[in-house]
Amino acid sequence: MKLYPLKFKPIFKYRIWGGEKLKTELNKNYDEKNVGESWEISNVSGDETLVFDGVLKGNSLKDLIDQFKGDFVGTAVYKKFGNEFPLLIKFIDAKTPLSIQVHPNNKVAKERHNSFGKNEMWYVMQADKDAELIVGFEEKMTKEDYKNHLENNTILNVMHHENVNEGDAFYIPTGRVHAIGAGVMLAEIQQTSNITYRIYDYNRIDVKTGKKRDLHNDLAIDVIDFNLYKNYKINYNLDKNISNKLVHTPYFRTNILDINSTIKKDYSEIDSFIIYICVRGSMDLISEGIKYSVKLGETLLLPASIKKVQLKSKSAKILEVYF
Repeated sequence: MKLYPLKFKPIFKYRIWGGEKLKTELNKNYDEKNVGESWEISNVSGDETLVFDGVLKGNSLKDLIDQFKGDFVGTAVYKKFGNEFPLLIKFIDAKTPLSIQVHPNNKVAKERHNSFGKNEMWYVMQADKDAELIVGFEEKMTKEDYKNHLENNTILNVMHHENVNEGDAFYIPTGRVHAIGAGVMLAEIQQTSNITYRIYDYNRIDVKTGKKRDLHNDLAIDVIDFNLYKNYKINYNLDKNISNKLVHTPYFRTNILDINSTIKKDYSEIDSFIIYICVRGSMDLISEGIKYSVKLGETLLLPASIKKVQLKSKSAKILEVYF
């Protein structure tokens, strides 16, 4: 059986803060209310996405790795992760703000949860007027200062609030306190992990449970980075029809392509799968003479064994993600 570019069937997640944009803006198909997340490519236990079509329809990422090994994920990726898939790709729609939260690093997550840590990045696809993200602190902070702000319900006053627009991108390393604000829809690229420490949640009640959501301040306090940083937003170039570097880390690499032509891509030097996330417009990928369309709000995974493709669009912005 031969590998080909793969789409997966998304998994939709109810969230207390979720809205309708995944349906109205990205044409996702679901009936539930308050869907806040579309998990596009996931190997999280219990939430494994399955191949959408073709002869491999119904296969999970684990199935594909078991069957194709390095041909699917890349030889180096397979040696490092075995049958685990290292990345989780989501679209997120925040109608109301997410909790203020933080994620542990690989070491802590392994010790406490037998999980990867959760380094992640955001690419803003749409933002309402005056919508914002919360990233890091606005002033120098000690552990004691932080505890006082938590006890006094003033933690929001010392967080860095940043108004955002389409195209803004942020890297959220483990330890950085953060939250997506109301009115923001974004693409999220992260390590395969579902470990979140919630530190503040606006004292709100979840209508599904009738209760406040749990906070994890005892766990969070040891992993928070209290340092102050000058800039949290990523500055990047957006030259036409080439891969522009967005975020390159030990956990994933993301480029952005602004395409208005036909371009040839040769991935011979990259020993990894490639994931394309369409964040504006639409694109056709041509592999061995077969055309695969990627529309706004869709993802496509190119197995590592496929090295040469063409990307064709009149107008598209594509995130290009690999390990």
